[in-house]
Amino acid sequence: MITLEELKNRLSRNPRFLKEYEQADAEYSLVESLIGARRSADLTQAQVAERMGTTQSAVARLESGLVSPSFTTLRRFALATGTKIQVNFVPMELSVEDERANGT
Repeated sequence: MITLEELKNRLSRNPRFLKEYEQADAEYSLVESLIGARRSADLTQAQVAERMGTTQSAVARLESGLVSPSFTTLRRFALATGTKIQVNFVPMELSVEDERANGT
């Protein structure tokens, strides 16, 4: 039987898998941040929703990762939780195929 770590290592050799994995990881990080901000503020989804002027189910959808929130929505969420938004851009690691295409 193959372990999860072995499977991940094997799949990580596939550039398409890596691209999808990195995208999913970024989306999961946003979800973690939303939930963490709400919990740190010691608020329920209903309380955040009330402060945002929306419904609890809308906040639940945000925290599920099933919707892509606008920057305006993220700003309202941050204000409701007493936090601020911080965006970071970091260099992407080039795959072997990208390096070949760029002549490096």
